[in-house]
Amino acid sequence: MSFRVRVFALILLLVVAATAATAWLTLAQVTRQARESAAADRLDVTRITEELRRYAESHGTWDGVGPTVRALARDTGQRIRISDASGTQLADSDVLLGRAPRAGGTAAPLLVDPRPALVFPGGGFAPSLPKLTVSAIDEYARNATYAACLTRAGRAVTMRTTGVLGVPEYTDAGPAERGAAGARACARTTDAPTDELHAHTAAIAAACGREEGAGREACLRRIFAERTARVAPQPLTVRLGALDDAGRALAVGPSIAVAAGVAAAAVAGALLLSRTVLRPVRALTAASHGLGEGDLARRVPAAGRDEIGELGRSFNRMADSLQASEERQRRLVGDIAHELRTPLANLRGYLEALRDGVLEADPELLDSLHEEVLLQQRIVDDLQDLALAESGALVYHREDLDARDLAEACRTAHSALASAAGVALGAVVPPAPVPVHGDPGRLRQALSNLVANAVRHTAAGGTVRIEVAEGPGPGGPARISVRDTGTGIPAADLPHLFDRFWRADTSRGRTTGGSGLGLSIARQIVADHHGTIEVASEPGVGTVFTVTLPVRGGEGDGGWNGGGGGPFGTRR
Repeated sequence: MSFRVRVFALILLLVVAATAATAWLTLAQVTRQARESAAADRLDVTRITEELRRYAESHGTWDGVGPTVRALARDTGQRIRISDASGTQLADSDVLLGRAPRAGGTAAPLLVDPRPALVFPGGGFAPSLPKLTVSAIDEYARNATYAACLTRAGRAVTMRTTGVLGVPEYTDAGPAERGAAGARACARTTDAPTDELHAHTAAIAAACGREEGAGREACLRRIFAERTARVAPQPLTVRLGALDDAGRALAVGPSIAVAAGVAAAAVAGALLLSRTVLRPVRALTAASHGLGEGDLARRVPAAGRDEIGELGRSFNRMADSLQASEERQRRLVGDIAHELRTPLANLRGYLEALRDGVLEADPELLDSLHEEVLLQQRIVDDLQDLALAESGALVYHREDLDARDLAEACRTAHSALASAAGVALGAVVPPAPVPVHGDPGRLRQALSNLVANAVRHTAAGGTVRIEVAEGPGPGGPARISVRDTGTGIPAADLPHLFDRFWRADTSRGRTTGGSGLGLSIARQIVADHHGTIEVASEPGVGTVFTVTLPVRGGEGDGGWNGGGGGPFGTRR
């Protein structure tokens, strides 16, 4: 998996996980708080209706209910409006709390019925129930009237459900010095005459006589409600809420805790991701610093197949190349010193001997010294050519020419060398011209290095052949091969063939083995002409060097002189 895809997948996973966790935790929190809010609202409704019912039941009237409504509204945060059956509003918590009345809410109205429900005894009391009901009606009418009167007089009232069939009884609980005159005006009325009670009993027994069990009890309760309607506090309608109520606000603390938890998880995931990403980057940074300070042996782990792994491998290849270049440079300096030390020491010895009169300056000695100086000059010239070619500063004078002419010129130039070595040197060229574009002098120099090298490594009686051919297809590249029947080159030595000062036969010296720079120079010249040199060799059979040159130079060659373009040079 590529590094980009892996990072995207990790970020996507982190975002999805954080979003899902936030959504789930928020939903759970909102659901829980909504459930708690609904439960709290139900408790408020129950409290409001129960306290209002208890007030009317314990006072026998709705008069003076305002303070209770105000206290309930303040405690529950609800707007409370109560009205009677005719729609007349008795109390509004907004008005009681000093606020402008708001538009009513959309919640369904609630019914509060404070009238007592008769509690009938079980067992064998069924025949006496009508009489007990009449007594309950009479007692409740007197008690409710008395309680309402005490309430209007500002007296405190206590209630006990100890009357007939559970009818409440009321007593004056106020202090003697407060509202005493009003309390005396609220004296209980006397019981109804016995004859009247008997008549009521007979009427009730007749009305409910056909009913049995629960039906009789329901009938008696209905008659009780009808007969006490004149004195009992009437059922009221309670409306809660307003249109602009914001409702219960969600708790901020749990939401902050959820956000903090998700943020902590996201930060932990981001830290893990950044650590994973930055670990190889830090390794690359440290290795590059070490490389810049001269530690060319620094490498970085590059095991992955993603972009970071490829970057590590590229860095390692660059470090390998720099290290190899440094080693080549050190080896080059050592090779140059080695190549020049011995002949210069010889020249010094001969010159000192001549100065001291140990030797006589005869023509043979002078010719030998001159030849040695020319050999050293050749090494210096070759080094200069190679340095210019690799730096892209070698000047080329390009023109159109025929590859056959190059081959023939090289054959002619090396005929004497080949004859002296007993080697047959020939050229095989096609009848048609083989056009190339380049510097004829530099190309002859490169080809001459190959031919001289082939003659030098071919034993007497062998052959060296220069072959010219045109590549397949119209406008194909020109191919110039130098084929010999020499000793051949072992496969292990082929990679070093173009190294500077390298010789396949270490026993050869500068006289028999050349300077060791000819193949390096030839390769650089061919590379500057956008061509290639290939070598194939078989020990005991011979070696073939093949130079491939384009018919025309690379793009932009026309009209300019300069090197570059090869593996060691920069186009100029």
